[in-house]
Amino acid sequence: MISWGGVFMLVVTLKPLALEQGWPRSVPSIAYALHFLGSGIGGIVMGAWLDRSGMAKPALLGAVSICIGGVYASMLSTQWDIFIVYGLLMGLLGQATLFAPLTANITHWFAHRPGPAIGILASGQNLAGIVWPPLLLHLAGDLGWRTVFFWYGIFALVSMLPLVAILRRRPPKAPAPAAPAVAAPLEGAIAAALPKRGLSPNRLQAILCCAFVGCCIAMSMPMGHIVAHVSDLGIDAARGAEMLSVMLAAGFLSRFFLVGFVSNRIGGLGALFLFSSGQAAGLSVLAFVDGLTALYVASAFYGLAYSGVAPCYSVIARAYLPAAQMGRRIATLMLFGATGMAIGGWSAGAIFDMTGSYTPAFLFGVAANLANLAIVGGLILYGRRGPLVAQPA
Repeated sequence: MISWGGVFMLVVTLKPLALEQGWPRSVPSIAYALHFLGSGIGGIVMGAWLDRSGMAKPALLGAVSICIGGVYASMLSTQWDIFIVYGLLMGLLGQATLFAPLTANITHWFAHRPGPAIGILASGQNLAGIVWPPLLLHLAGDLGWRTVFFWYGIFALVSMLPLVAILRRRPPKAPAPAAPAVAAPLEGAIAAALPKRGLSPNRLQAILCCAFVGCCIAMSMPMGHIVAHVSDLGIDAARGAEMLSVMLAAGFLSRFFLVGFVSNRIGGLGALFLFSSGQAAGLSVLAFVDGLTALYVASAFYGLAYSGVAPCYSVIARAYLPAAQMGRRIATLMLFGATGMAIGGWSAGAIFDMTGSYTPAFLFGVAANLANLAIVGGLILYGRRGPLVAQPA
């Protein structure tokens, strides 16, 4: 939750920051994209580090890097400054040490049906979205965004260091293969049938990586641009920050309660298809509505849907991919998800600069989301004809 404050600071100040610095919106949009891209690339290294050394050392690096990033952001004056803050300090060395490694780490503590644990862990991002946007927008209005960036960096270090100490404990080793233990009824039956048939783990992971890009292009657009979008519609930016909080509050409920419930009953792939379908529908609505009440309702629905998407990939990975490689496997998936987030965040700003509207950008996101649904639907159909993943002899 704490580590997400930096990126939400960028979201709520995207429009005034661009105006003050004389930048097109594509500049802070690129910084937003670099944050996710950096966290994805760094997550590969951090995931491997987790597999070897545990969670505490990566988390310590993340706490220090996010602190430095916040202090540096308070002094930025050029485009390169903001790119370094978000791409390197808060992304590659910051968020990369936390989200993917923590997700992989939790699967070792909850080897049997990890969906609820993954959902609760992922809900920290949404809880951050409930707290940070209105608070940061208020503080930035009173103190200025530079001061808020500085004190956010100090707060991140002071608050995260005690949590790092808790993460020193190593999880127990799981002796049993992952798939039979954690798969939901449908997926368990698929995984147990006809050994030596089905996709290899590497091929399944490659397909999931492609799917992750599509859904995350759509996912990042409202998250990164809803405040600016609402302001462009003539609605006060504070209402846009509230909508972002509503979106993420609904997402918190979704991850805390629905992800585990749904994935335990219809499997990770079925849950992914369901949540991704809702995300496509919600983004379609956000592309066209302009009334205050309609925007609040659409934000809440979108939050319920989009928040279930990313945790499902970890549920699927734990069900089908080698348990001893979870750090690297989940980090690889998160890299492609972060790439999609980067593309979506950047492209929304770039399309706005070209068209003067977020509607074409959101529709581009819907198209990417439909590609995701085609891939996931294909995997579900493939699994119904036989085992999804080949089992060892």
